[in-house]
Amino acid sequence: MKLRWHSFVLGTVLAALVIQLVPYGRNHANPPIVTEPLWDAPRTRELAREACFDCHSNETRWPWYASIAPFSWKVQRDVERGRAVLNFSEWHRPNTSSGKAIDDVQGNAMPPRSYRDLHETSGLDAEEKRALSEGLERTLMRPDDSRG
Repeated sequence: MKLRWHSFVLGTVLAALVIQLVPYGRNHANPPIVTEPLWDAPRTRELAREACFDCHSNETRWPWYASIAPFSWKVQRDVERGRAVLNFSEWHRPNTSSGKAIDDVQGNAMPPRSYRDLHETSGLDAEEKRALSEGLERTLMRPDDSRG
């Protein structure tokens, strides 16, 4: 029985080391910031930066575990998906998710619970959440939005 346990532990350690060779999830070079929305107020941008920018901008703050597989795979995938849906650093791109972002903030869908659980700073209090959703509404729902 002891040999099986040791073999299991050794196999697990070897597997953990081998998956570190998979390069996906370790490219933490943020793309350049092209253009941002015309923010209604500096406070709105500050709140969005705190709660949204890690996944929805090119200003991602990569946590330490984003360099360790398999966690790095999930973090990289989440950032890629977030930027594809809504990217505050590439505001010139066509985007149909602006209105949904406001609903997601109001309904506690953003940031996702898995993100909130791992990031102490990702949780906004009720007043900050209200200010963010109102600021996003003023910023994102402008009729003069000139994005493609």
